[in-house]
Amino acid sequence: MNMFKTVAQAWKVPDIRKKMIFTILMLLIFRLGANIPVPFIDRASLEGLLGGDGPGLFQFFNLFSGGAFSNFTIFALSITPYVTASIILQLLTIAVPHLEALAKEGTEGRKKIAQYTRYLTVILAFIQAIGMTLGLFRPALMYTDFFSLAVVVLTLTAGTAFLMWLGEQINESGIGNGISLIIFAGIIAGAPGAIQNALMQYRSDEVSIVSMILFCVFAVIVIIGTVEVQQGQRRIPVQYAKRVVGRKMYGGQSTHIPIKVNQAGVIPVIFALSLLQTPLTIRYFVNNAAFSQWVDTWLSPNGIYGAWIYSALNVVLIMFFTYFYTAITFNPMEVANNMRANGGFVPGIRPGRATVEYLNKVMMRITFVGAVFLAFIATLPTLIQQSTALQIGFGGTSLLIAVGVGLDTMKQLESQMVMRNYQGFLK
Repeated sequence: MNMFKTVAQAWKVPDIRKKMIFTILMLLIFRLGANIPVPFIDRASLEGLLGGDGPGLFQFFNLFSGGAFSNFTIFALSITPYVTASIILQLLTIAVPHLEALAKEGTEGRKKIAQYTRYLTVILAFIQAIGMTLGLFRPALMYTDFFSLAVVVLTLTAGTAFLMWLGEQINESGIGNGISLIIFAGIIAGAPGAIQNALMQYRSDEVSIVSMILFCVFAVIVIIGTVEVQQGQRRIPVQYAKRVVGRKMYGGQSTHIPIKVNQAGVIPVIFALSLLQTPLTIRYFVNNAAFSQWVDTWLSPNGIYGAWIYSALNVVLIMFFTYFYTAITFNPMEVANNMRANGGFVPGIRPGRATVEYLNKVMMRITFVGAVFLAFIATLPTLIQQSTALQIGFGGTSLLIAVGVGLDTMKQLESQMVMRNYQGFLK
């Protein structure tokens, strides 16, 4: 109820209402483009090509594209090249001194890294478009001459570049994170079709009422758990010493440092999914029966052994990216130095190195809880699907991303409201 109340209050503010309308319009443009087909594609051949494929690669791409991949529209690649480019740049930030220096320069450095991410996104989209056009979707092409192939490849690349620009426009003039909202819109767009498909399976006795109830219970648990974990935080008390500057006395206040249980949000899940789908992607582009069988058996979430290996790798990657992304967003040494420079200290902990070690220990412990939660929610559907007849697919991941993005957007909306109230108070 508080969420709807916040939205209703924000809608009454002209500036925030403009941002909300702008965001909605940008997402509507995304959904419109997701229904514009790529030229020179035989739709009948396309349906026959993708109709028999089970969960896995196609569901992953459809998760991000809202069905644009299976329909091979101009947004078929969705925003996945941008996600991959972001992973590569963030990993290189640690390994390459120049990028590490840019990351520490503040706003200007982040702008430069964002520019590199855009360039890399276009390159990856172009390579991926070539692979899909000449590999997976080649049987659906009406013409195979150079001009037709070039038009298809450039259309797909331009679609991803346009989505990247769309996300940046939302960041600048709208509410929320643009890239995350595009993924969120794709997930929500697929919800009605998923519900309809589940009802059809139930009516044809393919799915029992018990399975339906179990999935609903699982969805409720994911939503409640995500909200609780996203809101959970460890508050470290901070005391500021009193000091006299001129004739005024400063300090003496008590405050706290909030460390979130899930500092990384849903980013680790998205990154892990992007990497785990790489072997499945290569399988469709490489015409090798032995390699395809090996991937299906050992690395596919539908394989006999692959489901367990896939789940284990998913857990490891989510844990790794959770710690990795948390380390980027929260620097204990920087926090400790800022506290020391302003006369602050954690009660019972000496300023300096001891404070850094204490903050790092707290962060490592609380991040472990958030990482385990993310890994559990993202992996459980795969294991349930392998052990029972219940077909969940990416249901857990979809709910996790949707709820996480929704919460982050609401926080930004609340921040806009708070900033406006403070401005009115100061005036």
